[in-house]
Amino acid sequence: MSVTPLEALPIDALRERSSTKWRRYPHDVLPLFVAETDFALAPAVAAALSRAVELGDTGYTPPQPGVREGYAAFAQRRFGWTVDPAKVRWTGDVMMGVVELLRQVTAPGDRVIVTPPVYPPFFDTIEEAGAVVERVPLLESEKGWQLDLAGIEAALVGGARSILLCNPHNPTGTAHSRESLAALADLAEHHGASVISDEIHAPLVQPGVVFTPFLAASESAERVGYIVTSASKAFNTAGLKCAQIVTAGDRPTAVVRGLVDEVEWRTGLFGAIAAVASFAPESDAWLDSLLARLDENRRLLADLLDEHVSGAVYRIPDAGFLAWVDLTALGWGDNPAVKILKEAKVALHFGPHFGDEGRGHVRINFGCSPDVLREAVQRIGALIA
Repeated sequence: MSVTPLEALPIDALRERSSTKWRRYPHDVLPLFVAETDFALAPAVAAALSRAVELGDTGYTPPQPGVREGYAAFAQRRFGWTVDPAKVRWTGDVMMGVVELLRQVTAPGDRVIVTPPVYPPFFDTIEEAGAVVERVPLLESEKGWQLDLAGIEAALVGGARSILLCNPHNPTGTAHSRESLAALADLAEHHGASVISDEIHAPLVQPGVVFTPFLAASESAERVGYIVTSASKAFNTAGLKCAQIVTAGDRPTAVVRGLVDEVEWRTGLFGAIAAVASFAPESDAWLDSLLARLDENRRLLADLLDEHVSGAVYRIPDAGFLAWVDLTALGWGDNPAVKILKEAKVALHFGPHFGDEGRGHVRINFGCSPDVLREAVQRIGALIA
C-alpha cells in the first residue's frame, strides 16, 4: 500500500518559529544546516502537549513517565527487536546520556574511538568526559560506507577503552550491517572495551533497509554495549529534552542503574510526554508519511545535484534527512559552506566540523519541502555559472 508523503509547512509559517534553524540567520537565507525538520508535529504528539498545557502540567518529570514501556513497544513494532522495559532509563538528550556513560566506562585520559566524518558533538562529549578522541575514519567503497574494523582493532590493541558508534551514521546516513556490528562487538569484548551507540536516527531508516540495533547484533554486543536514542530527531522535539539509555547485558545494565538520579531528573516533562506519544502506535502512520517524504527528497536531491551542481558527489543515505555531499571538485576550499552561505544565501552544515575527512564537504538537511530543496540547490548551482 502506498503512503502519501508528508507535506512541509509553508515557509512563512516556518519563519515564525523561534528555534535555531529559523533564528540563526537572516530571512534571506534558506536554512538547511541544523537537524530540525519543517513539518507540523505528529497529531498524537501535538494533542498530548496541548492537553498538558491546558492542565498546567509543567512540573517535574515523574518516576515512571511511561517512556520505558513506550520505547520497548516501539522497538518491537518498528525494528522487530525485543527490549526489556526494565533495562530502559531516560535523560535529557542523547549527548547527556553519552557523556554520563563515558564517565563510567573510561578513566581520565583514556582513548575513545570515533569514526569520522561524524556528528561534531562526539568530539566535545569525549573531552567533556575527560577522555581523548581516537579517530578511525569510515571506509568508503562502491558498496558504501563501512566501519574500518582493522583500524578499530589496531586502536584497541593500542589501548583504546571505548568506541562511540553512530548507527545509523550521521552524516552519511549509513545503517551499519549486522555482520559489522557483531564483529565490532567481538573486538570490543576481546579487548575489554565498551561500545556506546548513538541510535537517534534509527526511527528514520527507510523501508527496505535492514536496520540492526547494536544490542541486537550478537550476544557479545549485549555484554559490551549501550544504546542511547530518542524520538526527538524523527518527531522534531529536540527542545523538549528526553532520551533513552538502553542495555541488555548484566554488566551494562548495572552501570546504567548506578547512574545518579540527577541523570533522570534532567528529562523534561514535555519531552517525556512527547516521547510516549511519539512511540505510540497512533504515531506510526505519521512516521510512515514522513519517511515517504524523506525518500522522495533524498532522491530528488540526487537529481538536483546532477542537474545544477556538476562535480558534486552524493550517496543516497539509508536513513535520516541529512545528506553528505562532497564538493571538492568545485574548488571552493576546505569549507565550501562558507562561500555558499555568503554568496548563495543557503546555510549548510560546515563539513570540517565533522573531522578532517569533512574537508571539501557540506551536510544538507533535506527535511523540508521539495520547493525549498529545489531553490537551495539552484542557488548553489548559480555560483558555478
